[in-house]
Amino acid sequence: MDDLDLVYLSASEALALFRERRLSPVDLLDAVIARAERVEPIINAFADTYFDEARAQAREATARYAGRGPAPRPLEGIPLAVKDDTAIAGKRTTSGSVFLRDHVDRHSNPSVDRLLEAGAILHARTTCPEFCWPWVCYSRLHGVTRNPWNPKNTPGGSSGGAAAALAAGTTLLATGTDSGGSIRMPAAMCAVVGFKPPYGRNPECAFTSFDVYNHIGPMTRSVADGALMQNLMSGQHPADHASVRERVQIPEALEGIDGLRVAYSFDLGFHRLAADVRRNTEDALAALREAGAELSEVAIDWAAEATRLANHWGDHLNAPAFADAMAQHRDEVCDYTPGFAEQNAQVSTREFRNSVLGAGRIWRDHLGPLLAAHDVLVCPTVAVPDIPADLPSWEDFEVDGTPVPADGSWVMTILFNMFSRCPVLAVPSGFTPSGMPSGIQIVGRPFDDITVFRVGAALERVRPWLDWSRQRPELG
Repeated sequence: MDDLDLVYLSASEALALFRERRLSPVDLLDAVIARAERVEPIINAFADTYFDEARAQAREATARYAGRGPAPRPLEGIPLAVKDDTAIAGKRTTSGSVFLRDHVDRHSNPSVDRLLEAGAILHARTTCPEFCWPWVCYSRLHGVTRNPWNPKNTPGGSSGGAAAALAAGTTLLATGTDSGGSIRMPAAMCAVVGFKPPYGRNPECAFTSFDVYNHIGPMTRSVADGALMQNLMSGQHPADHASVRERVQIPEALEGIDGLRVAYSFDLGFHRLAADVRRNTEDALAALREAGAELSEVAIDWAAEATRLANHWGDHLNAPAFADAMAQHRDEVCDYTPGFAEQNAQVSTREFRNSVLGAGRIWRDHLGPLLAAHDVLVCPTVAVPDIPADLPSWEDFEVDGTPVPADGSWVMTILFNMFSRCPVLAVPSGFTPSGMPSGIQIVGRPFDDITVFRVGAALERVRPWLDWSRQRPELG
């Protein structure tokens, strides 16, 4: 097995090879670091690296598998990259901002702590745009992060560095955060898997734990790896009052989906979908039907209002942070931050309250009954596959010759942050003729994590999109 094959192993495969003594954590990490040294000048997915520390941990992990010292832990020796907005004690966390470049955390995010305690090896932090706000991934601090499938394009935001690193083979596992689609959108843009858990399932830091739109979750190259991470991250934690006590264990061998009722919508009633994305969505739905699911297209006429209200939530909640950044660090912020600061300041307390009231009404009258009648809802994740890597947040662009406004309306995710107890698994749906990925979202009933993983695993079995031995980004 050459180094390129090593870096595209799934974590599950690597763990099996470790246990069989056919691969060592040192050899795997060396291959991952060598890959990063080759491709990072192209994709720029890492904000910080800890290669020397990681090598020391890999040697310790290798000794454990050799029977020297304590027994191997569940993720022993697996390289992990953590997003640069997520706290790790003793490491800097910048959220992509120049004026936070020297900020070092005193406490770790509890979900990340669990992965590290399970033996994962932190070797890098992944890039994000400033304050994780835009749908592209560039900042004054870290520069432009690019999509491994086409470096002219963005890997998406805000967990763009995580998705790009997975697709490029510079990590086996990654974490992302998602308050409007920031795990799922990059997963779709980079042909990887991302999971937005139900609110409260994965414990958060004190300063984000009461934001019901906000989630931390796994990003991987396979559904099985996503379940592996999720089982370790989830469950009640004393640092997070909102974390639920129940810890759902996603089975390693998931049931099939014969007879499962799958509702679907191509456009949620208002998005402009690129023709290639629609074709790939149709193919994914056909694969689910082949796997035994019962499919029903549903008419949706309420999602546009829900999306508008959902945007008001985040804008109003974060307006003070943007106002402070502009007042105290105007000369250091990114070019898009003043526009977002102005936009956020315009959302009134009444509009914020309306977003809360509207969510309850829309759930009662629309999405709640829809999910009561179906096991999951499937829709595309992103309406267009080709977004320039450095697209200014204020610039319009075109989809199949039709102008699209620069308002994020091509991202189909924030609706399911409003309904935050619904688990959402984002998986690839195919590739366009130009070689760019697209993806779908599998939305489950509140706290029904297992069903969305069943659907994702069934699709992966029928259409193994991640046969990385045949289909990899051409990065050298």
